[in-house]
Amino acid sequence: MDKRLLRLGPVRRYAVVLAGSGLLAAILVVAQAVSLAAVLVAAVDGRLDRAALLVCLTAVVLRGAHTAVAGAVAGRAAAGVKAHLRAELLEKATGRGPGWLAGKRAGELATLAGRGIDGLDGYLTGYFPQVFLAAFVPVACLGWLAVTDLTSAVIVAVTLPLIPVFGALVGWQTGARTKRQWHLLQRLGGHFLDTVQGLPTLRSFGRERAQVRRVHAMADAYRVATMRTLRLAFLSALVLELVATVSVALVAVPVGLRLLDGKLTLGAALVVLLLAPEAYLPLRTLGTRFHASQEGLAAAAEVFAVLDGPAPATTESRLPPFDSLVLDRVTVAYDDVVALRDASLTVAAGDRVALVGPSGGGKSTILALALGFVTPTSGRVLVGGADLATLDLAAWRARLAWMPQRPHLFAGSVLDNVRLGAPAASLDAVVAAARAADADEFVRALPAGYDTDLAGHGLSSGQVQRLAMARAWLRRDADLLLLDEPTARLDPASEAAVVAAAARLAADRTALLVAHRPALLSIATRVVEVSSGVLLERTPPAAVPA
Repeated sequence: MDKRLLRLGPVRRYAVVLAGSGLLAAILVVAQAVSLAAVLVAAVDGRLDRAALLVCLTAVVLRGAHTAVAGAVAGRAAAGVKAHLRAELLEKATGRGPGWLAGKRAGELATLAGRGIDGLDGYLTGYFPQVFLAAFVPVACLGWLAVTDLTSAVIVAVTLPLIPVFGALVGWQTGARTKRQWHLLQRLGGHFLDTVQGLPTLRSFGRERAQVRRVHAMADAYRVATMRTLRLAFLSALVLELVATVSVALVAVPVGLRLLDGKLTLGAALVVLLLAPEAYLPLRTLGTRFHASQEGLAAAAEVFAVLDGPAPATTESRLPPFDSLVLDRVTVAYDDVVALRDASLTVAAGDRVALVGPSGGGKSTILALALGFVTPTSGRVLVGGADLATLDLAAWRARLAWMPQRPHLFAGSVLDNVRLGAPAASLDAVVAAARAADADEFVRALPAGYDTDLAGHGLSSGQVQRLAMARAWLRRDADLLLLDEPTARLDPASEAAVVAAAARLAADRTALLVAHRPALLSIATRVVEVSSGVLLERTPPAAVPA
């Protein structure tokens, strides 16, 4: 069991409920066995013990109801715990920013938040409740056996630990193999997502078939690991059944012999024979459900590795007044690739700085630094003279208006999509922003205008860009405007509309924009070339070649 799960409020509350459930189950098991033995003894004597029969029937009905209610409670509790874990995991991951999620980590996180946390069902609805049954029921049975027949109680007490011992011996191997199985699945998910995202590039270089073979190989490795884990689980179930059966036989045979010799009454013998299997059953079931819980526990360990990971250092919650954004000898390295090398740049209030240069030169990395998505390997990013690493990133990002290279539209109305960064904006403000971004005309042409659900309507790249521009327009109070190549992948007409909207948006604003096309340079007051991670200022903008 991962003790870190117990620090979650929903799990602690669930544990309290399970403790009461386990105690009730133990009482019902003993009541059913004792009353059934009394009914059978009375039947042998040719009479009917009505009181014992009523207790027995009540115990049977209550055990059935208890099982049904416990299953429903377990399902609700598991759903609550999983929702809680997903919320914490996604909050932690988004707090670290896209830089931390780059590459295969995004795919691994998606696998973890989906299939991984869902794997906790086996633990929360099967293994965890069984732990409490295994704690209460054998103790209750053993206690009653000690009162009824001390010899049988001693045999049960000696053989009872054999089940968890054998279960633990096999469980160690199962746990290791399940962790390997889970890691293979996580790698497969991460690699598959990375392959899908890079499919256009792979096709361009004729490498898509090689990646197909790679995905097949990883899937086959996962299949082999899964089958090995299942074989071990089936073997352990056989071992536990064998140990439990032999243990019950060690109790039953002496009881039968002593009953024939007249050293044990029929009532006591029946109580022993009914309670002995009940004492072993919870531990045997616990061992069986242990295997079903391992994948979820392996995923939970990965979840807590993310949750317990270092958070960005924040020492100041109050942001200084914005008068400049400064990159002070910043170097950014991703593994062995250096994106920026000892780069310095000052964006003063009122500047509109255009970043130009070849793809992969480091332009988007500069925007990521300004957003706090990337942490410098060395050097500092200063906001109003304060180190960004010491500031509240959420508060800083709330003072930015950012338009990424590939804006994302969410399932929802046009209205909700435009006011994503300003939820309190009125309809009139949204319409004004759409007009400024040259988006009002095509929005009104949609079936429901601003109330149109974008989930069922495909928009062109230019329309998506203009809606994203409208989003940024609503953030008129933003200290810094960040535009990451808003005219990429647009036809000339759409490009002209977006450039005009960008010019209106950036007027009298501090802006940092990435420009691949000359048309966007017309709105810049300064141009900085970024190539191979090195910055070189070019002035005036007109001198920059088309």
